[in-house]
Amino acid sequence: MTLTHDRRPASGRSSATAPTAATRAARRRLLPFSPWHLLLAPLALLFAAPLLWLMLSSVMTNAEINRFPPALWPSGIDLGGYRYVMENAMFPQWFANSLIVSAVAVVANLLFGTLGGYAFARMRFAGSRLLLALMLGTMVIPFQLTMIPTFLVMKQLGLIDSLGALILPSLVTPFSVFLLRQFFLSLPRELEEAAWIDGCGRLRIVFRIVLPLSRPALSTVAVLTFLTTWNDLSWPLIAINSESVYTLPLGLTTFQGQHHIQWAAVMAGNVITVLPVLMAFLAAQKTFIRSVTSTGLKG
Repeated sequence: MTLTHDRRPASGRSSATAPTAATRAARRRLLPFSPWHLLLAPLALLFAAPLLWLMLSSVMTNAEINRFPPALWPSGIDLGGYRYVMENAMFPQWFANSLIVSAVAVVANLLFGTLGGYAFARMRFAGSRLLLALMLGTMVIPFQLTMIPTFLVMKQLGLIDSLGALILPSLVTPFSVFLLRQFFLSLPRELEEAAWIDGCGRLRIVFRIVLPLSRPALSTVAVLTFLTTWNDLSWPLIAINSESVYTLPLGLTTFQGQHHIQWAAVMAGNVITVLPVLMAFLAAQKTFIRSVTSTGLKG
Protein backbone atom coordinates (compact mmCIF):
# COMPACT_ATOMS: atom_id res chain seq x y z
CA MET A 1 0.00 0.00 0.00
CA THR A 2 1.37 3.37 -0.99
CA LEU A 3 0.86 6.23 1.42
CA THR A 4 0.38 9.65 -0.08
CA HIS A 5 0.50 12.87 1.82
CA ASP A 6 -2.10 15.43 0.90
CA ARG A 7 -0.60 18.92 1.16
CA ARG A 8 -3.69 20.75 -0.06
CA PRO A 9 -4.74 22.07 3.38
CA ALA A 10 -1.34 23.63 3.92
CA SER A 11 -1.29 25.16 0.45
CA GLY A 12 -4.88 26.22 0.96
CA ARG A 13 -3.91 28.04 4.13
CA SER A 14 -1.01 29.80 2.48
CA SER A 15 -3.11 30.74 -0.52
CA ALA A 16 -5.79 32.05 1.80
CA THR A 17 -3.40 34.19 3.81
CA ALA A 18 -1.60 35.63 0.81
CA PRO A 19 -4.63 37.47 -0.64
CA THR A 20 -5.50 38.71 2.82
CA ALA A 21 -2.08 40.30 3.29
CA ALA A 22 -2.21 41.73 -0.21
CA THR A 23 -5.70 43.07 0.41
CA ARG A 24 -4.55 44.75 3.61
CA ALA A 25 -1.56 46.30 1.88
CA ALA A 26 -3.80 47.62 -0.90
CA ARG A 27 -6.25 48.95 1.65
CA ARG A 28 -3.43 50.79 3.47
CA ARG A 29 -2.35 52.41 0.20
CA LEU A 30 -5.92 53.45 -0.55
CA LEU A 31 -6.86 54.45 3.03
CA PRO A 32 -3.90 55.53 5.22
CA PHE A 33 -5.93 55.09 8.44
CA SER A 34 -8.22 52.50 9.98
CA PRO A 35 -11.76 52.31 8.55
CA TRP A 36 -13.04 52.67 12.12
CA HIS A 37 -11.82 56.28 12.01
CA LEU A 38 -14.59 57.04 9.50
CA LEU A 39 -17.07 56.29 12.29
CA LEU A 40 -15.05 57.63 15.23
CA ALA A 41 -14.17 61.00 13.66
CA PRO A 42 -17.80 62.21 13.34
CA LEU A 43 -18.52 60.98 16.88
CA ALA A 44 -15.47 62.86 18.20
CA LEU A 45 -16.61 65.99 16.37
CA LEU A 46 -20.09 65.60 17.84
CA PHE A 47 -18.73 65.43 21.41
CA ALA A 48 -16.34 68.34 20.74
CA ALA A 49 -19.07 70.56 19.27
CA PRO A 50 -20.13 72.13 22.62
CA LEU A 51 -16.50 72.99 23.43
CA LEU A 52 -15.97 74.50 19.97
CA TRP A 53 -19.19 76.51 20.29
CA LEU A 54 -18.06 77.72 23.73
CA MET A 55 -14.73 78.96 22.37
CA LEU A 56 -16.34 80.64 19.36
CA SER A 57 -19.00 82.31 21.51
CA SER A 58 -16.34 83.72 23.82
CA VAL A 59 -15.07 85.96 20.98
CA MET A 60 -18.56 87.04 19.83
CA THR A 61 -20.52 90.09 20.89
CA ASN A 62 -23.65 89.79 22.99
CA ALA A 63 -25.72 90.77 19.96
CA GLU A 64 -24.31 87.89 17.90
CA ILE A 65 -24.89 85.38 20.71
CA ASN A 66 -28.49 86.52 21.26
CA ARG A 67 -29.34 86.61 17.55
CA PHE A 68 -31.84 84.08 16.21
CA PRO A 69 -31.01 81.99 14.31
CA PRO A 70 -27.63 81.93 16.12
CA ALA A 71 -24.47 82.82 14.28
CA LEU A 72 -22.31 79.78 13.68
CA TRP A 73 -19.19 81.85 13.06
CA PRO A 74 -18.22 85.21 14.56
CA SER A 75 -18.10 88.16 12.19
CA GLY A 76 -14.90 89.23 13.92
CA ILE A 77 -12.84 88.55 17.02
CA ASP A 78 -14.29 90.52 19.91
CA LEU A 79 -12.44 90.24 23.25
CA GLY A 80 -15.00 92.25 25.19
CA GLY A 81 -16.04 89.20 27.20
CA TYR A 82 -12.46 88.49 28.27
CA ARG A 83 -11.92 92.15 29.19
CA TYR A 84 -15.11 92.12 31.27
CA VAL A 85 -13.89 89.03 33.12
CA MET A 86 -10.35 90.27 33.71
CA GLU A 87 -11.52 93.71 34.84
CA ASN A 88 -13.70 92.10 37.49
CA ALA A 89 -11.74 92.67 40.70
CA MET A 90 -12.89 89.39 42.27
CA PHE A 91 -12.06 87.05 39.39
CA PRO A 92 -8.39 86.44 40.42
CA GLN A 93 -9.61 85.72 43.96
CA TRP A 94 -12.17 83.23 42.64
CA PHE A 95 -9.48 81.54 40.57
CA ALA A 96 -7.16 81.32 43.60
CA ASN A 97 -9.96 79.91 45.78
CA SER A 98 -10.73 77.20 43.23
CA LEU A 99 -7.04 76.39 42.90
CA ILE A 100 -6.55 76.10 46.68
CA VAL A 101 -9.60 73.90 47.20
CA SER A 102 -8.76 71.64 44.25
CA ALA A 103 -5.07 71.31 45.13
CA VAL A 104 -5.78 70.39 48.76
CA ALA A 105 -8.46 67.89 47.67
CA VAL A 106 -6.06 66.24 45.19
CA VAL A 107 -3.22 65.90 47.71
CA ALA A 108 -5.55 64.63 50.46
CA ASN A 109 -7.22 62.07 48.19
CA LEU A 110 -3.85 60.78 47.03
CA LEU A 111 -2.64 60.40 50.62
CA PHE A 112 -5.74 59.02 52.32
CA GLY A 113 -6.84 57.08 49.25
CA THR A 114 -3.45 55.36 49.12
CA LEU A 115 -3.51 54.42 52.81
CA GLY A 116 -7.11 53.25 52.72
CA GLY A 117 -6.77 51.43 49.41
CA TYR A 118 -3.61 49.61 50.53
CA ALA A 119 -5.24 48.60 53.83
CA PHE A 120 -8.23 47.09 52.02
CA ALA A 121 -6.01 45.40 49.41
CA ARG A 122 -3.31 43.85 51.60
CA MET A 123 -4.44 43.82 55.24
CA ARG A 124 -7.10 41.48 56.61
CA PHE A 125 -8.81 42.53 59.82
CA ALA A 126 -12.14 41.85 61.48
CA GLY A 127 -14.96 43.38 59.48
CA SER A 128 -12.76 44.51 56.57
CA ARG A 129 -15.09 43.12 53.91
CA LEU A 130 -18.15 44.59 55.61
CA LEU A 131 -16.44 47.95 55.96
CA LEU A 132 -15.47 47.87 52.28
CA ALA A 133 -19.05 47.04 51.29
CA LEU A 134 -20.40 49.89 53.40
CA MET A 135 -17.89 52.30 51.90
CA LEU A 136 -18.82 51.24 48.36
CA GLY A 137 -22.49 51.57 49.27
CA THR A 138 -22.00 55.27 49.92
CA MET A 139 -21.03 55.70 46.25
CA VAL A 140 -24.63 55.05 45.15
CA ILE A 141 -26.10 57.63 47.55
CA PRO A 142 -26.75 60.90 45.66
CA PHE A 143 -25.25 64.06 47.06
CA GLN A 144 -28.69 65.61 47.38
CA LEU A 145 -29.44 63.21 50.25
CA THR A 146 -26.27 63.99 52.20
CA MET A 147 -26.25 67.70 51.44
CA ILE A 148 -28.27 68.84 54.49
CA PRO A 149 -26.41 66.60 57.02
CA THR A 150 -23.09 67.81 55.60
CA PHE A 151 -24.23 71.42 55.94
CA LEU A 152 -25.24 70.86 59.57
CA VAL A 153 -21.87 69.28 60.36
CA MET A 154 -20.00 72.17 58.74
CA LYS A 155 -22.17 74.62 60.67
CA GLN A 156 -21.40 72.90 63.98
CA LEU A 157 -17.68 73.10 63.14
CA GLY A 158 -17.99 76.80 62.32
CA LEU A 159 -16.73 76.36 58.76
CA ILE A 160 -19.71 77.73 56.82
CA ASP A 161 -18.78 80.59 54.47
CA SER A 162 -15.10 79.57 54.45
CA LEU A 163 -12.83 77.49 52.24
CA GLY A 164 -12.76 74.87 54.98
CA ALA A 165 -16.39 74.02 54.24
CA LEU A 166 -15.37 73.20 50.67
CA ILE A 167 -12.15 71.35 51.54
CA LEU A 168 -13.22 69.12 54.44
CA PRO A 169 -15.94 67.08 52.61
CA SER A 170 -13.50 66.51 49.70
CA LEU A 171 -10.50 65.23 51.68
CA VAL A 172 -11.18 61.62 50.70
CA THR A 173 -13.78 59.93 48.50
CA PRO A 174 -14.84 56.26 48.35
CA PHE A 175 -14.04 56.21 44.63
CA SER A 176 -10.37 57.09 45.16
CA VAL A 177 -10.01 54.40 47.85
CA PHE A 178 -11.72 51.80 45.65
CA LEU A 179 -9.75 52.65 42.51
CA LEU A 180 -6.40 52.51 44.31
CA ARG A 181 -7.39 49.27 46.05
CA GLN A 182 -8.16 47.64 42.72
CA PHE A 183 -4.81 48.78 41.32
CA PHE A 184 -2.90 47.55 44.37
CA LEU A 185 -4.50 44.12 43.94
CA SER A 186 -2.94 43.89 40.47
CA LEU A 187 0.60 44.42 41.82
CA PRO A 188 2.65 41.29 42.60
CA ARG A 189 2.94 40.48 46.30
CA GLU A 190 6.46 39.12 45.82
CA LEU A 191 7.94 42.64 45.69
CA GLU A 192 6.39 43.58 49.01
CA GLU A 193 7.35 40.27 50.61
CA ALA A 194 10.95 40.73 49.55
CA ALA A 195 11.01 44.21 51.06
CA TRP A 196 9.36 42.85 54.21
CA ILE A 197 12.12 40.25 54.56
CA ASP A 198 14.74 43.00 54.15
CA GLY A 199 13.26 44.77 57.18
CA CYS A 200 10.97 47.39 55.62
CA GLY A 201 7.88 48.42 57.53
CA ARG A 202 4.39 48.85 56.10
CA LEU A 203 4.63 52.57 55.47
CA ARG A 204 8.08 52.27 53.91
CA ILE A 205 6.83 49.53 51.60
CA VAL A 206 3.88 51.71 50.56
CA PHE A 207 5.90 54.87 49.86
CA ARG A 208 9.10 53.26 48.50
CA ILE A 209 7.76 50.31 46.48
CA VAL A 210 4.00 50.48 45.93
CA LEU A 211 3.60 54.16 45.04
CA PRO A 212 6.32 54.28 42.32
CA LEU A 213 4.52 51.38 40.61
CA SER A 214 1.11 53.05 40.98
CA ARG A 215 1.65 56.21 38.96
CA PRO A 216 -1.16 55.43 36.46
CA ALA A 217 -3.73 54.98 39.25
CA LEU A 218 -2.45 58.01 41.17
CA SER A 219 -2.67 60.15 38.03
CA THR A 220 -6.23 58.98 37.45
CA VAL A 221 -7.28 59.81 41.01
CA ALA A 222 -5.58 63.21 40.79
CA VAL A 223 -7.24 64.14 37.48
CA LEU A 224 -10.73 62.98 38.47
CA THR A 225 -10.52 64.65 41.89
CA PHE A 226 -9.29 67.89 40.35
CA LEU A 227 -12.02 67.83 37.71
CA THR A 228 -14.80 67.12 40.23
CA THR A 229 -13.66 69.72 42.77
CA TRP A 230 -12.83 72.41 40.20
CA ASN A 231 -16.22 72.17 38.48
CA ASP A 232 -18.36 71.76 41.61
CA LEU A 233 -21.16 74.32 41.85
CA SER A 234 -23.92 72.81 44.00
CA TRP A 235 -22.00 72.53 47.29
CA PRO A 236 -20.31 75.98 47.10
CA LEU A 237 -23.70 77.46 46.27
CA ILE A 238 -24.99 76.16 49.63
CA ALA A 239 -21.93 76.58 51.86
CA ILE A 240 -20.58 79.95 50.65
CA ASN A 241 -22.23 83.36 51.08
CA SER A 242 -19.40 85.90 50.84
CA GLU A 243 -18.29 86.91 47.37
CA SER A 244 -14.63 86.90 48.44
CA VAL A 245 -14.84 83.14 49.12
CA TYR A 246 -16.55 82.24 45.82
CA THR A 247 -15.01 79.62 43.57
CA LEU A 248 -14.89 80.08 39.81
CA PRO A 249 -18.15 78.22 38.93
CA LEU A 250 -19.98 80.11 41.67
CA GLY A 251 -18.45 83.45 40.69
CA LEU A 252 -19.48 83.02 37.06
CA THR A 253 -23.13 82.93 38.14
CA THR A 254 -22.82 86.61 39.13
CA PHE A 255 -22.50 87.48 35.42
CA GLN A 256 -26.10 86.31 34.95
CA GLY A 257 -28.48 89.00 36.15
CA GLN A 258 -32.24 88.77 36.52
CA HIS A 259 -32.97 90.90 33.44
CA HIS A 260 -29.67 90.97 31.56
CA ILE A 261 -26.99 88.33 31.05
CA GLN A 262 -23.44 89.09 29.88
CA TRP A 263 -23.26 86.03 27.65
CA ALA A 264 -19.87 86.95 26.18
CA ALA A 265 -18.42 87.27 29.69
CA VAL A 266 -20.04 83.99 30.75
CA MET A 267 -18.54 82.19 27.74
CA ALA A 268 -15.12 83.77 28.26
CA GLY A 269 -15.16 82.85 31.95
CA ASN A 270 -16.13 79.29 31.11
CA VAL A 271 -13.24 79.02 28.65
CA ILE A 272 -10.81 80.15 31.35
CA THR A 273 -12.40 77.68 33.78
CA VAL A 274 -12.23 74.74 31.36
CA LEU A 275 -8.62 75.23 30.26
CA PRO A 276 -6.91 73.96 33.48
CA VAL A 277 -9.06 70.82 33.53
CA LEU A 278 -8.50 70.19 29.83
CA MET A 279 -4.73 70.59 30.15
CA ALA A 280 -4.63 68.33 33.20
CA PHE A 281 -6.53 65.59 31.38
CA LEU A 282 -4.41 65.83 28.24
CA ALA A 283 -1.23 65.65 30.33
CA ALA A 284 -2.40 62.48 32.10
CA GLN A 285 -4.29 60.89 29.23
CA LYS A 286 -2.01 57.88 28.69
CA THR A 287 -1.70 57.04 32.38
CA PHE A 288 -5.44 57.55 32.80
CA ILE A 289 -6.27 54.96 30.13
CA ARG A 290 -3.62 52.57 31.46
CA SER A 291 -5.08 52.76 34.96
CA VAL A 292 -8.68 52.21 33.84
CA THR A 293 -7.68 49.12 31.83
CA SER A 294 -5.60 47.61 34.65
CA THR A 295 -7.82 48.14 37.70
CA GLY A 296 -10.18 45.35 36.66
CA LEU A 297 -7.59 42.59 36.62
CA LYS A 298 -8.41 41.33 40.14
CA GLY A 299 -11.46 41.58 42.32
